[in-house]
Amino acid sequence: MTAQATPQVTAESTSPAAPARPKAPSVHMRALITWLAIFPLVSIGMLLLGPIMEPWHPVLRALLLTALVVPAAVYVVVPRLMAGHGALSRKAVERAAQRAARKSA
Repeated sequence: MTAQATPQVTAESTSPAAPARPKAPSVHMRALITWLAIFPLVSIGMLLLGPIMEPWHPVLRALLLTALVVPAAVYVVVPRLMAGHGALSRKAVERAAQRAARKSA
């Protein structure tokens, strides 16, 4: 059984002085951001560690590579990419609000 959160509208969120907040990124955008974090890390890891790990069994190579790439992506790269996406989204929302204000004025 899953509980669904119901959005609560407060006076603060509906007041004209409150800045509009962008929506959370879609699952597709989050997948793209995650891929943009993982692909370069895996590529660089393979280039740097490939010669060292060449004689190793492929499972051991994958184990070491993922042990390095996953934490780097989860704790460093993805949060920075998400912050960048959020900043761009906020700017887009602000520009749209300014255009709407100019049209209504």
